[in-house]
Amino acid sequence: MALVRAGLAAYEKIMFPEDIQRLAQQIVATASTRGLMLATAESCTGGLVAAALTAVPGSSAALDRGFVTYSNDAKQQMLGVPEAMLIAHGAVSEPTARAMAQGAVAHSRAAVGVAVTGIAGPGGGSEDKPVGLVHFAAQGPGGLIHRQERFGDIGRDAIRLASVRIALALLADRLAS
Repeated sequence: MALVRAGLAAYEKIMFPEDIQRLAQQIVATASTRGLMLATAESCTGGLVAAALTAVPGSSAALDRGFVTYSNDAKQQMLGVPEAMLIAHGAVSEPTARAMAQGAVAHSRAAVGVAVTGIAGPGGGSEDKPVGLVHFAAQGPGGLIHRQERFGDIGRDAIRLASVRIALALLADRLAS
């Protein structure tokens, strides 16, 4: 059993790069101190933002829940993203990211929420929406913000990790406002 614990401890140390671990720790500490709960709404990151937060001991005082809404149906059912919006703009769009962040807050006990929706590849891109396009939104006491990134086709894992960094930075921003 000691060997299993040692192996698990080593795995947890390498699960996320140090910069992501530090940012997640800062977010959990700030949210806990301010008494604010968090929620995540994730598509292309598949729960990695919530995983980074829950890797922090004591995160249950800050993270209410994470929504992994990979399909359009899940975005509609779990977050209340309107079907008409998805038809008009697509899942990877500013309006959808904003609706996801708002939905994460509305469908949880959280005061601050972040959303990520994008194309991590290697396929699925188009001329208008290439691989590496990711939309982010964050909702908090200071309002709703959006950010778009075009990472390029740098590889699925790299896009997802870069997206976790930005999502956490947006959470930190909304906690500070």
